[in-house]
Amino acid sequence: MRESRYWVLHMLSAMVILVFLGLHMALMHLSGVLALIDPALAKPVAWGHVLARARSDFFTVTYIFMLAAALFHGLYGLRTMLYELSENPALRKAVTVSFVAGGLGLFGLGAYALIAMHLMTRA
Repeated sequence: MRESRYWVLHMLSAMVILVFLGLHMALMHLSGVLALIDPALAKPVAWGHVLARARSDFFTVTYIFMLAAALFHGLYGLRTMLYELSENPALRKAVTVSFVAGGLGLFGLGAYALIAMHLMTRA
């Protein structure tokens, strides 16, 4: 039963990635089209626009959600593939523990960087 919950979370994380990565790709790579709507969107990688996104609460929160979803989705998928290679319960537990620890560490580092940038640009 627990695995089915994780699988549902895996699929939900795929939907979160689809939405937020789609938004990210549209804002970053459709600059020519978006410039017709708002000329300020013409150069998304210009330093001023990068700072504006870093100051934005919306972008900070969505990047943190995208980070969490991408880490969970990728690490759970890799864990599932590794589970198919071995039936050894001790090895499976070691893989799970190492992925949880690594995932939490990477999430902490990424969230710290996003929040630090957000706070630094506000000052």
